[in-house]
Amino acid sequence: MGQTQKTELSQISSYFLLVSIAFVTCLIVSNIIAVKLIDVSGYILTGAILIFPITYIIGDILTEVYGYSKARQVIWMGFIANTFAVCIFAIVGMLPAAEIWNDQNAYDAIFGATPRILIASMAAYLVGEFANSYVLAKLKILTHGRFLWIRTIGSTIVGQSLDSVIFIFIAFSSILPIESLIMATIVQITAKSGYEALATPITYIVVNWLKNKENLDTFDLDTHFNPFVR
Repeated sequence: MGQTQKTELSQISSYFLLVSIAFVTCLIVSNIIAVKLIDVSGYILTGAILIFPITYIIGDILTEVYGYSKARQVIWMGFIANTFAVCIFAIVGMLPAAEIWNDQNAYDAIFGATPRILIASMAAYLVGEFANSYVLAKLKILTHGRFLWIRTIGSTIVGQSLDSVIFIFIAFSSILPIESLIMATIVQITAKSGYEALATPITYIVVNWLKNKENLDTFDLDTHFNPFVR
């Protein structure tokens, strides 16, 4: 099926565009809803747990079908879009409020974020997503394109682990005791990786459907994996 070498699409397909939009949308929405803390069987998680893991699922789909180079473009696209959203939230928050509007504190609580949280979030996102894509691309070569479930779950465990460790320790070190940091990290990794495992059947369906539609199955045999160089 499709090509078995690294392939560059001659043009942007409508399917690739839709997958890319879905990735960026999930990323931005997850960062907005992350401000709400939820209780799941006694464990405290952010509201982003509902949708942020989907960015890793989509990242797996992008790398599996289109290759690391295309996934790299979308990861940076998401980073730029999220940075733009954060800047706009901040600018609007600084604008003088109308006298009849009394919800500035609520706005700041939802859309405002300390520089430390922003740095933690951005760093965790870039490291986690690129690690996820890199591991999946390498595993695809090692497994000769077989055992998709090993690639998706394995790459997600690596990516989500790095994401969770970086975010929690940058954002909350010196604020929470080390025991709480470790427990929060373990809970985040377990929940997000479990999400990926449960979604594996859906990932199989989408990947196979896209490969058929695009007539494409990219192997990153000669890819340069530097995140900053195409």
